[in-house]
Amino acid sequence: VIGLVPATDNRPGGNAYAPGDVIRMHSGLTVEVMNTDAEGRLILADALSYGERYKPELVMSIATLTGAAMRAIGTYGTAVMGTADENAFSRLETAGETVFERTARLPFWEEYDEEIKSDIADIKNLGSDLAGAQTAGKFLARFTTHPYIHLDIAGPAFLNRKDGYRPKGGTGVGVRLFYEFIKQRAKK
Repeated sequence: VIGLVPATDNRPGGNAYAPGDVIRMHSGLTVEVMNTDAEGRLILADALSYGERYKPELVMSIATLTGAAMRAIGTYGTAVMGTADENAFSRLETAGETVFERTARLPFWEEYDEEIKSDIADIKNLGSDLAGAQTAGKFLARFTTHPYIHLDIAGPAFLNRKDGYRPKGGTGVGVRLFYEFIKQRAKK
């Protein structure tokens, strides 16, 4: 198990990128910046590309990536998507049930790739206002060649009120889920 933690903040400055800029990523792909507030997916993409050197059998990422995931399923679960096989998603769902962290698999159709096509770069960092969680996932999937699952925890990561065993504030969602998933995978 290898974990990579890309981290950044988003603040203005003289060297900040701007909408319309084209950035060359770690992988060599170029990205048209449509929205500077979608910075998390840029650093996550570079981490996915960097992780290729380890030749993983499965790549997983977790982030408060999109408000679209929260609008789709609320704060009651984690939106999951990716290119991994059905078995991996099934095991993830089972791990989630074991630790009381629901997952909701979103479709990952090829048509979503069309939403991130750019006229001036390989891809753009933001799709249309439709299927925002999936287009963000498709963006990330371009940066790994291995089976991939992304967990968008935007909904359950921070709660405005206590909900059952989940506290008000930061919930730590995903920690128990990853632990259980890895533990079960190690047993096989």
